[in-house]
Amino acid sequence: MKHMLRRHLLGMLMVAATLGLAGPVWAEEPKILGSYKAWDAYKLTRDGNTICYVVSQPTDTQPKNVRRGDIFFIVSNWANLNIKGQPSVVTGYTYRDGSTTTAKIGSEKFNFFTQGDGAWMRESANEQKIISAMRRGTTMIITGTSSRGTLTTDRYSLAGVSAALEKINQVCG
Repeated sequence: MKHMLRRHLLGMLMVAATLGLAGPVWAEEPKILGSYKAWDAYKLTRDGNTICYVVSQPTDTQPKNVRRGDIFFIVSNWANLNIKGQPSVVTGYTYRDGSTTTAKIGSEKFNFFTQGDGAWMRESANEQKIISAMRRGTTMIITGTSSRGTLTTDRYSLAGVSAALEKINQVCG
């Protein structure tokens, strides 16, 4: 469990760096708020900034023969910045420049812009739409293209995501 906690911290550091909050040392290790089937909820504090997030790893990745780093889907609440429900993808490889990645839940599709090994949504209205779809869905499929041109497909279980989101909304809502 301790190594998973550190891996989740790496995902959060990527998200924090995007918002200019990453620094050389965090004030604390992420504190687990609960595990909810395929999703874990965490709280992290640095310099008075509190971030709560839910995180999951794919249940399946394709193609199997491709070397990748850690892969996560994260939804973050930034209590001090009044940001709630910010989804992001950590893909385990560098995306192709100018590419988008797509999340599919049921018949709904959501596009993310990419930068380095991460992906985010451009508009907060779409963030809330994907959160709603995640709560209703059972599976989420993320597709993306690496800088080498490899198309990847990651399948996530959405079991437990509603409970995990409720927990971070209580703590950092």
